[in-house]
Amino acid sequence: MAPNNGGVWKSVDYGRTWNPIFDSQPSGSIGALAIAPSDPNIVYVGSGEGLRRPDLSTGDGMYRSNDGGKTWAHQGLRDSQQIAAVAVDPRDPNRLYVAVLGHPYGPNAERGVYRSTDGGASYQKVLGAGGDVGAVSVTLDPNHPGVVYAALWASRNGPWNLVRIYERYDRSGLYKSVDGGTTWTRLRRGLPAAVGRIGISVAKGDSNRVYAIVEKPDFECGVYRSDDAGASWLQTDHEQRVCERTNDFAGITADPQDRDTVYSANTSMYRSTDAGKTWIGIKGAPGGDDYHTVWIDPTNPNTILLGVDQGATLSTDHGKTWSSWYNQPTAQFYHVITDDRFPYRVFGAQQESGSAEVWSRGNDGAITFREFHPVGVDEYGYVAPDPLHPWLIYGGKVTVYDERTGQTRDVSPTYDRHGYRFDRTNPLVWNRVDKRTLYLGLNVVFATRDGGSHWQRISPDLTRPNPGEPATLAHFTPDDPLNGKHRGVIYSLAPSYVDAKLLWAGTDDGLVWVTRDGGAHWRNVTPPGVGPWSRVTQIDASHFDRASAYLSVSRQRLDDPQPIIYRTRDGGASWQRIVAGIPQTEPVNTVREDGKRRGLLFAGTEITAYVSFDDGAHWRSLQANLPPTSIRDLVVHGDDLVVGTHGRSFWILDDIEPLREAVRAGAATRLFAPERAYRVRFNTNPDTPLPPEEPVGQNPPDGAIIDYTLEPAFTGTVRIAIVDAAGHTVRSYASTDVAPPIDPEIDVPAYWLRPPAIPSAAPGDHRFVWDLHEAAPHSFFGGYPIAAIIHDTPHLPQGVLALPGRYTVRLSVGAQAWTQPLDIVLDPRVTTSAAALRAQHNLGVRIVQGMNASYALAQRAGQRHAGAGATRYRRVNEQLAVLLDLCQQSDNAPTAVIQQTAFRLLADLVGHGRHGVELRATDEP
Repeated sequence: MAPNNGGVWKSVDYGRTWNPIFDSQPSGSIGALAIAPSDPNIVYVGSGEGLRRPDLSTGDGMYRSNDGGKTWAHQGLRDSQQIAAVAVDPRDPNRLYVAVLGHPYGPNAERGVYRSTDGGASYQKVLGAGGDVGAVSVTLDPNHPGVVYAALWASRNGPWNLVRIYERYDRSGLYKSVDGGTTWTRLRRGLPAAVGRIGISVAKGDSNRVYAIVEKPDFECGVYRSDDAGASWLQTDHEQRVCERTNDFAGITADPQDRDTVYSANTSMYRSTDAGKTWIGIKGAPGGDDYHTVWIDPTNPNTILLGVDQGATLSTDHGKTWSSWYNQPTAQFYHVITDDRFPYRVFGAQQESGSAEVWSRGNDGAITFREFHPVGVDEYGYVAPDPLHPWLIYGGKVTVYDERTGQTRDVSPTYDRHGYRFDRTNPLVWNRVDKRTLYLGLNVVFATRDGGSHWQRISPDLTRPNPGEPATLAHFTPDDPLNGKHRGVIYSLAPSYVDAKLLWAGTDDGLVWVTRDGGAHWRNVTPPGVGPWSRVTQIDASHFDRASAYLSVSRQRLDDPQPIIYRTRDGGASWQRIVAGIPQTEPVNTVREDGKRRGLLFAGTEITAYVSFDDGAHWRSLQANLPPTSIRDLVVHGDDLVVGTHGRSFWILDDIEPLREAVRAGAATRLFAPERAYRVRFNTNPDTPLPPEEPVGQNPPDGAIIDYTLEPAFTGTVRIAIVDAAGHTVRSYASTDVAPPIDPEIDVPAYWLRPPAIPSAAPGDHRFVWDLHEAAPHSFFGGYPIAAIIHDTPHLPQGVLALPGRYTVRLSVGAQAWTQPLDIVLDPRVTTSAAALRAQHNLGVRIVQGMNASYALAQRAGQRHAGAGATRYRRVNEQLAVLLDLCQQSDNAPTAVIQQTAFRLLADLVGHGRHGVELRATDEP
């Protein structure tokens, strides 16, 4: 499946699990996917989602894989931007047809139907009608692949809030070729004279039976059937429920075996068994799930795969039951924000799936469905958690969700959609200094200080009075019902981090404003060159002074993909454009300043994330393992960078301290200052773990993150030691450590196991994680906890958990050493006293000493062939291991029973004259 802006995914278990297979390529926006029927290892991908939707992303042409998606090669049509369909000859995997929709916001030559006869090595344009007309569908007769049907569609998106798609119904149409695309005939008989988007399907059981779903002017539509291979057509249905919004949904698919059965994809999915006359809904939900594509197994029509806004869903029983789409992390977020709780929550609103509140760390070793909940915000709204009342979540235009009751209420400042203009994503943000004030941007700015009970308008209309129509609309202007009289909205708001009265605003029609007195007076500070319909996608006020700010601008809706970021250091009197290092084909959606290091900036483009260490003078990619997709927003939360993507959900880059130190890869050996480490239990789940197939998000690293760089010429041993305040080494590691072998008789699959922690000695940048445990005791009875996480389950017993406090990390590289302080902080949710934690730690240390002693004694007894003694000490070792687990399982002082039992076992060891266990009078309860 290929969700728009989500890359390409593959399932080999009927949709139970999905894996991304396209993340190595530079485009995540996908419009078409085709597998060669004669060779399923050959896969073609057309990039650039093939929809004229309001928040689309474009692509960069065609790709091919010869090995089922393991590797890919780019194959041309780079300027297509949007590819809507690909059809492969069922007998020849190297013969294919591509429906190129073309640029969504302007004319271009590379659009129409293209044919390749050499597997995509070259393409020939075989059907087109100029720079305004693209191809939206192409279909082959499965029995006679030289017969090709294609639909041309003249359409264009405007730069403003998308009210409608601009179309030329006189230039769109349905075409047929009987010679493999060399010549074409327009099909007219029985079809409307004026048509828009058209979807086509040929019945495999009868090549004369062809279905089409046809868009007509004035929001009308119809389902048409031909019984003579397209020579003539009959309208069989015109119900809005079956074919509404055809310029968005035009999926129609004939059953591969029964020519009278056909499916229509719309806000619900419908089936007709009488050749399109009557329809019944078989999949959908109130509010509309938005179905786009129907694929039916040609050998078994009971298997149906649907492409939906939420992902993909599969039925193997003819539509009676369906697989989940909640196992696909392809959420399309518009913005991202975090709160100040622990663990902090990440919020956003997502296309067709409502809003989401997700914990940044789950209690059970991963971020599961238990840490997810909607917060009552519409699908494309801002989310604004109340900084003073964290259980109240504001969003949209405006609602407030109360976590305590689960209820959502409307607190909008106005319902007047004639006097005020609204956008899909109106900015809603809290004042950074006066945290009681909430701002909403329409075409004016509203503010409330009482949670939305009362609102005050604090600005005039900040948009252009007459921004006009851009030249990119060209021949589509006659289709504009407003005759060019469009007005913009406020698209971004940026309260200052240092001054409660300072507020910046940017519009989607290309204006920037600032007020320094809370809205009483506004000043136009638009950078020169930011013209009408240049969308100010984001503004970020400086964390360090009142005069500096950063803003990103996108001209993508003017068919101009260049990146634009501006910086001011004088309150907007002058601006500097700062985009060096960002490719000229990546529009910028967001820019943010780090709150701790002046000059450290982050930006999100339509492809990936970028970082600048010099206040924007130079940028470099921060992609790493982030999949290529539209980065719609990002925020810095403490020491983390949080990204909201429009196609691949939320991502978090843990601990950006190395970026703050701005050391480039390949520099001299260095140990970075680690961020504070929270003493959080790895996994509190006391019961059966979730199955590995269950989708979960990844928790932050389990412990202290230690980043270091080794110079290019280094060879030798790397050692990492953790030293407490008294100078004692509590844990040490070396690059020469040898991973213990996996027990061949292990009683669980090895995929559960956590890899051993061994620091790397290779040149370059490295991240090592200390799990905050001291050295593990010697034990005869190791195992793995029921609180398990796939690929991350630690071996038991673990050592004692280190106490909160100041430690030192020492990096030894050859004969040289570097040190950095490390603070371990107690989980903020824990209220146990320091004295109780120390008592727990001290007892744990004594138990570990006892385990080590009993292990050594048992080994010695075995060597002397003293079987009874060896058995006795093994039993003590096992009992102490159980006690260690009980003692350490939560952040609490050990109970009297645990203390008494431990003291008895330890005293028994000492009483038999054995050394290695230190007991003091204070140890006895």
